[in-house]
Amino acid sequence: MPEHSIGTQEEFEAARKELLAEEKKLTRRSDELARKRRELPWVPVDKDYRFETGGGTKSLADLFDGRSQLLVYHFMFGPPYEAGCPVCSSIADTLSPNAVHLKARDVTLICSSRAPIDKLLAYRERMGWRFDWVSAAGSDFHRDLGFQYTAEELGPFLDGDIPPTVRQMAEACGTDVLGYVTEGPGLSAYALSNGTVHRTYVTTARGLEPAMAYYGLLDRTPLGRHEDGEETHWLRRHDEYGTT
Repeated sequence: MPEHSIGTQEEFEAARKELLAEEKKLTRRSDELARKRRELPWVPVDKDYRFETGGGTKSLADLFDGRSQLLVYHFMFGPPYEAGCPVCSSIADTLSPNAVHLKARDVTLICSSRAPIDKLLAYRERMGWRFDWVSAAGSDFHRDLGFQYTAEELGPFLDGDIPPTVRQMAEACGTDVLGYVTEGPGLSAYALSNGTVHRTYVTTARGLEPAMAYYGLLDRTPLGRHEDGEETHWLRRHDEYGTT
């Protein structure tokens, strides 16, 4: 534990009061951004995407499962992967128990990956998740949203110094660096209105942090995320902690 300032209860209360005012400002700003997200223009999805599911081939509209809103987490599990990305798996740990609550608000939550459906469903069983998972293999669904890359596009990255965390994650997925970084994570949202599917929101990178509940909790601990200087990522699949 690093050295830290020590104070009285009165000093803590005074500093906490100042911090609370800043936290409330951030909350109000977050509410404003949520409103602006909802005000983004809806874009009709004209392409006829097809997905393999445990119940056969389905269209994007079919994935709404009778609801008017759809959230899709683009899970990094490419065709050459032997197991899903550990970071995406940690996100799915948060998504799975929330799916039932989202259904109560007219939202269907699913994951989409490019690996074969049998491989995805077997991994879902291992992890104990209960959300629907579809395979977008053979379609441009991930590519069109910027979550799939070609070897040519990745050339400058692959020709540079590959971060140790990337090699770590590629090995954990049972593939090489190229096979791993061809995939990208993301979240996309859709509305079904008058029989037409509209894309309403897309995000990636730190925009995914609301689905990474552990970071919000770590941000409230004495050491915080405590990741600076670490050459490998601390995240593991939930059934692998204590095994490495």
